Amino acid sequence: MGSIVLKSLSILLGIFFIFVGITKLSPIISKELHKDLRKEYVRYAKVFPFSEMLDFKLPSKWYRRTVGGLEILFGLALATIPSHKIKNTANVGLVCLMILAAYSHVVVGDPFDRCAPALVFFFMLTGRLVVWYQTSRREELEKTAATQNGNGLKRE
Repeated sequence: MGSIVLKSLSILLGIFFIFVGITKLSPIISKELHKDLRKEYVRYAKVFPFSEMLDFKLPSKWYRRTVGGLEILFGLALATIPSHKIKNTANVGLVCLMILAAYSHVVVGDPFDRCAPALVFFFMLTGRLVVWYQTSRREELEKTAATQNGNGLKRE
């Protein structure tokens, strides 16, 4: 038994991230948006948090492609795969990407309206994890109560 809210959030967030990932990889959806993203990722690659620590320069082309590919992969997992472990792993991966996106926007000095979508989707993905936790906890408690009632431990 699953929550309709959880299923809806999973499908809608998954479709959104598939769409966003495709715009990063290809101009099929919007040539202007793809061109803008290519320019922006040049700036974001310069402030990638692990570049200095690992002492390497991250090519913006591969940074954009990796983020776009991960968004498509995680979005597909979130929208289509029934396993909660895989969905939650994809969810956590997308949360990490949103943290990275918000960090990049802040460090390069983008205005708040450029950073806001990353924050909104961070909170939506976090909300999905909270809904999953509450739903699984409720189902576990119901199963435990049913087992106790079946063993002659009925409450009166």
